[in-house]
Amino acid sequence: MSTPKRSVLITGCSDGGMGSALAVAFHKAGFHVYATARNPSKMTELSSLEIDTLQLDIQSESSIANCVSKVPSLDILVNNAGLQFTMPIVDINIAEAKKLYDLNVWSHIAMVQAFLPLLLKSPNAVIVNHTSVVANIAIPLQAVYNSSKAALAMLTDCLRLELQPFGIQVVDLRTGIVKTNLTKNLQDNSNPKLPKGSIYEPAKEVVEKALRQEGFEGKGMPAHQWAELVVRDLQKSNPPAVIWRGESACLVRAQTVLPSGLFDSTVKKMVGLDVVEQIVKK
Repeated sequence: MSTPKRSVLITGCSDGGMGSALAVAFHKAGFHVYATARNPSKMTELSSLEIDTLQLDIQSESSIANCVSKVPSLDILVNNAGLQFTMPIVDINIAEAKKLYDLNVWSHIAMVQAFLPLLLKSPNAVIVNHTSVVANIAIPLQAVYNSSKAALAMLTDCLRLELQPFGIQVVDLRTGIVKTNLTKNLQDNSNPKLPKGSIYEPAKEVVEKALRQEGFEGKGMPAHQWAELVVRDLQKSNPPAVIWRGESACLVRAQTVLPSGLFDSTVKKMVGLDVVEQIVKK
């Protein structure tokens, strides 16, 4: 008898994103892939490869339950879906920031809870929470996004210990810069702007350019290359508790053991905060 394929379910698989790249890489590696997205029509590339695509809104209990009912067995759950959020801390709309936490943090925990019964039946179950290298580094103007990833990273580390007695491995996927449509989505869907009366108004043009992350489009490791490396890591009999992949991932990993604030000036220049400082001090 042939050994049945291992199965993987991935959230946030719209075309052009990291979830889609992971779905293709797992498919090529011989997995039975369940690719999900809130809008299935945005997974045309995966459908053309005859990958199973399912509708899933990870912020909806009924949608999650419906998705669970369509998956007979599961070996790997990849919580990948998420959005960006950029704004100076003093100008944050707290209600909107809470919505981001609901998506980037609590929705993933809801997914773990919902799919846990299936994962407990697998002899090689793995839960992968996709955080980011930004969980480890202070980057001005994106504190809400970074802190949501940091919160998920801590939850993931605790979950790793809590599920060890049940034989489920838990992995924190900390990704660096990867070529995807993430920045384009931020610009098209959010197009963040400073609120009136912001203390940053004297440098409004510079700050809003940074909020839109202009200049970062098309940068990073190719998504297919990143995904193939991640899938290779996850196929190990004992995958690492933290996987560092993507451009600059190794640099940020090294930063975690270096003196705090060592890269402050570099990061400030990266987002143009050094120019902002000059303007507001005039």
